[in-house]
Amino acid sequence: MWQSVDWFTVSLYVIMVMAGWFSIYGASYDFDNPNSFDPSGRPGMQLIWIGTSVVLIFLIMMLDKNFFETFAYPVYGFVILLLILTIFLAPDIKGSRSWLVITPSIRLQPAEFAKFATALALARFMNTYEFNLLTVKNFIISVGIILAPMLCIVLQKETGSVLVFLAFSLVLYREGMSGYVLLTSLCTAVFFVLELKYEAVMWHVTPVSKLIVTVLILLIISVMLRFVLNERKLGTYFTVITLIACTTGYAVSLFAPFNLVWIPMVLIICFSAFLMLYSYKKLVWRYALLALFAILSVFFLFSVDYVFNDVLKPYQQQRIKVSLGLEADPAGAGYNVNQSKIAIGSGGFSGKGYLNGTQTKLKYVPEQDTDFIFCTVGEEFGFVGSFLVLLVYGVFFIRLITLAERQSTVFGRVYGYGVMSIFLFHTFINIGMVCGLTPVIGIPLPFFSYGGSSLWGFTVLLFIFLRIDAAEKERK
Repeated sequence: MWQSVDWFTVSLYVIMVMAGWFSIYGASYDFDNPNSFDPSGRPGMQLIWIGTSVVLIFLIMMLDKNFFETFAYPVYGFVILLLILTIFLAPDIKGSRSWLVITPSIRLQPAEFAKFATALALARFMNTYEFNLLTVKNFIISVGIILAPMLCIVLQKETGSVLVFLAFSLVLYREGMSGYVLLTSLCTAVFFVLELKYEAVMWHVTPVSKLIVTVLILLIISVMLRFVLNERKLGTYFTVITLIACTTGYAVSLFAPFNLVWIPMVLIICFSAFLMLYSYKKLVWRYALLALFAILSVFFLFSVDYVFNDVLKPYQQQRIKVSLGLEADPAGAGYNVNQSKIAIGSGGFSGKGYLNGTQTKLKYVPEQDTDFIFCTVGEEFGFVGSFLVLLVYGVFFIRLITLAERQSTVFGRVYGYGVMSIFLFHTFINIGMVCGLTPVIGIPLPFFSYGGSSLWGFTVLLFIFLRIDAAEKERK
């Protein structure tokens, strides 16, 4: 079995874990107490977590090759039960109940283990005979497997960990989910941001945000007709009508100001009605689906204000406003990001040198050895060090995709894509968060951030896949 292990991926794992430990040591370094092996300090404690992770790796690799598929559902059920118990047993820490306190210095976050458990359960379900994700029953069950741990984590008030499970949408897409679902998700995020970003901007009596979004909906309809549904003439007609109507409305508004949003709104209603009738005539459901997308997009647009002000909590509203640049808050929600960007920028091209970072050594960046660990890399090793870290992650993602695609079983392929999706989401959001490009949601950088739960969770997630891949090579 050890001869069948993908040692290239193992090497990448070792590189990231060791680089992460040196980064934690650099972020936590104390000139008055430089002992790196003291268990009372974070570098020393991280070494213990690394050592226990090696034990976990050995145990996982020695299990029978069919163990994970056989016990996928029991593992998933146990983790769900643990998540439910955490809601009631975990103490309130910074507003969330997501950590089980074992000892004063040892805490575990069950949400980290829910990721590999969900990937296993999803892979097991999709590996059933003649599975077809496009059937309503299979799609609902697949989504339910993903939503169950998300609901438990929501009740723990741990928003960041909940969003990680959205990464499984990539797995569903790989296994046959319609691209319309991904398009809808992307448009939902874009429309939400545009509405909040330009909500207060008015042109005469026209709200600019709603005008931009409604025109964008019309453009999406035209593009989908031309390039996806191969209705080039119809797409061209819709585009021309939209341009003529909007141009005419703009010209009229120069002399008699009125709300220009009504023009694209009327066009959306007319186009949607036409597409419904066209779908009925052609007996092709995709035209009706496009019309439904347009109508629901309009409803969503006019509900953003309610969702933001009445559904989201004040601290969540604050984080979103700061992330979108709607509020300057250098001493509050935006403090971490501002200090992190200062630290990264101060590193320049080649960095200040290991243990020479001023922002990190003077503790200007909160959580600099956990969620904001990447700013330590940027300050001490500059653009060069940051690029090398991103390069290692890029090679790691490509390797995971390669391993997933070479699996002969649906179970192995689905689990492999689940692993890749989770790592990709964590890396993209965390580094984007540190650089001020994505909202601050508090998720760790894989293998770099300090923490036993995250290191254990990522290690188990990865090496279960490597054990499945080793079994694949054994069969060949």
